[in-house]
Amino acid sequence: MKLYDLSLTITEEIPVWPGDPGTYLKLISSLTEGAEANVTRIEMGAHTGTHIDAPFHFEPDGAGIDQLPLDILIGPCRVYDLKGVSEGIGQKDLESLDFSGVTRALFKTENSRWWELGEREFQKKYIHLTEDGASFLVQKGVKLVGVDYLSVEKYKSPDHSTHHILLRNHVIIVEGLHLCKVP
Repeated sequence: MKLYDLSLTITEEIPVWPGDPGTYLKLISSLTEGAEANVTRIEMGAHTGTHIDAPFHFEPDGAGIDQLPLDILIGPCRVYDLKGVSEGIGQKDLESLDFSGVTRALFKTENSRWWELGEREFQKKYIHLTEDGASFLVQKGVKLVGVDYLSVEKYKSPDHSTHHILLRNHVIIVEGLHLCKVP
């Protein structure tokens, strides 16, 4: 079995959601200055790079990240190549795909190219999951949805309905996946 690291490298240049804190890395203890170890201070928002949206992110009484079942986060997944989708991944884009036995679904889209190119600016027009796409995945029994940009939902969604549909149905969301080299 081949394993892939899907996480983004955290740097001070990594794009962050508009309004979120940027990333700050500072070497506070250095071997070259006589310290016993190199130690780096990291300051960043919780939604930087590859991250999980716990239900608490959008649901006031939702579970926090420390309450999520690890068995959903670990195990086989299926990567769906949807590079032909130009805006939102909807039910019509998903109906022809095989979800039998799939617990964890990761979606590789044109968004992946930004990670490969080292894009440093936040992209407002990224491919996202639509409400009907989210409902379809819930009906299929998917328990984890992963996307290759910083949100599963369309930028500036007024009601965050895609998040609500998934999180209220106990579907864990993983955002900011680096799927460029994953077949």
